[in-house]
Amino acid sequence: MSSAFIHLSAVVDAGAQIGSGTKIWHFSHLMAGAVIGSNCILGQNVFIDNGVTIGNGVKIQNNVSVYNGVIIGNDVFIGPSVVFTNVINPRSFIERKHEFKQTTIEKGVTLGANVTVICGITMGVYAFAGAGSVITSNVAPFALVYGNPARQKGWVSKAGQPLIFNELGESQCPQTGERYLLRNNKVVTF
Repeated sequence: MSSAFIHLSAVVDAGAQIGSGTKIWHFSHLMAGAVIGSNCILGQNVFIDNGVTIGNGVKIQNNVSVYNGVIIGNDVFIGPSVVFTNVINPRSFIERKHEFKQTTIEKGVTLGANVTVICGITMGVYAFAGAGSVITSNVAPFALVYGNPARQKGWVSKAGQPLIFNELGESQCPQTGERYLLRNNKVVTF
């Protein structure tokens, strides 16, 4: 943790693991069981609960709480005020910590500002959720989703660019030139 930057106003409980090059900004709080990878940026007022694992190169913008049961892969972008949940039917008068559902945000995913992620889902690699979306079901790799509830509206490349597939199911990222193949409603690189 010696090569991480932790702002003086941040609270990092003893036992939290923070990778090298990570920056923890104003008024953030990491619980003792949090595991944060290297080269991450946690913006102002970010809360990371016990049992949360965050990969390398993750950017979490201001005012995000990541609760127990959430696993975040490498190179994920989490926009400002994104909301994660961990219980399907919470009640203040019923203890349901044994009912936490795992939520997995895989490598390269983008969650736009104010996205809400209902617990128990998986967002596949490089999926992209537009601002304000409510994610209520699993999202395929490379899928572009938005709305409430979020619905798939297309496909995106690793660079987040729209993919338009030809009659052979082939596409090319307009930014990087990387090629993609669509088969059986699944996108792969080739």
